[in-house]
Amino acid sequence: MAERFTKSAARNIFYGGSLFFFVTFVALTIHSHYYIRTTSTDEATLSDSVARGKHVWERNACINCHSLLGEGAYFAPELGNVWVRYGGREDAEGARTALIAWMQSQPSGVEGRRQMPQFNLTDAELNDLVDFLEWTSRIDTQGWPPNQAG
Repeated sequence: MAERFTKSAARNIFYGGSLFFFVTFVALTIHSHYYIRTTSTDEATLSDSVARGKHVWERNACINCHSLLGEGAYFAPELGNVWVRYGGREDAEGARTALIAWMQSQPSGVEGRRQMPQFNLTDAELNDLVDFLEWTSRIDTQGWPPNQAG
């Protein structure tokens, strides 16, 4: 056995290691996509109103202030669990009414507090946005956010 690596041995280790890690990366990517499709996402309740609500979310750039499941800005509260915080699991209609009323009442004018702008959303847009927020609350986030306060 040689006491040092030859060029061909180093090349074989490089190509072999690269191939091994590439195959591992592809396998983990496939596993992640499979997990998202089958376990973590509630695809059964993904409706047209949820999709329209996501478009309202994007059109009004809500992510510039809020975070959703940890992604976005941290100026305003996390909204991935806002449905749960408003009691949506126990009283869905009450949570819907409270969320819509909150959005319609902004800005509140309380001095010294961060103010959400008034987007003048229609009733249909408000309901679609609430459907989107309700749907995001059913995503298996594996314990994120770490507290319910948002």
